[in-house]
Amino acid sequence: MKKHLVITLTGADQIGIVEQVTKRVLDNGGNIEASRMARLGGEFAILMLVSVEESQFDALNETIQNLTQSGFQVTTCSTGDNETTRYHGWVPYTIEVHGADHEGIIHHITGKLAKHGVNIETMDTNMVKAPMSGTPLFMMSATVLIPPEQSFRTLAEELEHTADDLNVDVAVIPFTGKK
Repeated sequence: MKKHLVITLTGADQIGIVEQVTKRVLDNGGNIEASRMARLGGEFAILMLVSVEESQFDALNETIQNLTQSGFQVTTCSTGDNETTRYHGWVPYTIEVHGADHEGIIHHITGKLAKHGVNIETMDTNMVKAPMSGTPLFMMSATVLIPPEQSFRTLAEELEHTADDLNVDVAVIPFTGKK
């Protein structure tokens, strides 16, 4: 029987971090089912979901935890595989936000989502410089699940009002699975 382990690892950015972690997963019979990895400032962060046979679970967990001896911060937790059915029937959408960067954008947008019972599946945010002026521009892309009883129109209208108040653009798009 397979068990699932969520691994969170952060540490000073250096070449080979991903290879170190994935080798330990592979050497212990694990399979990476999903992951997110990014360099954030001078740090590198890994978030992954690994499946492994129950007999190998403790060994995998221990070998990943041993990465703390190399200076990494590591957190692991077991997760159930029944979570995949938790949001059955919910409708996926992509939400994109763009505009001049300032404090509070993520907080206000996610506040509206939470108010309507929307689950965030993934969210990526970034700040880039505008090509001509160098002005900081905020970008956000999120995949969300909207409860079946939630009115899409009501949610989209509230997000548009919030975006207007924040002086950013928002788009709520049916999820296609493509970027």
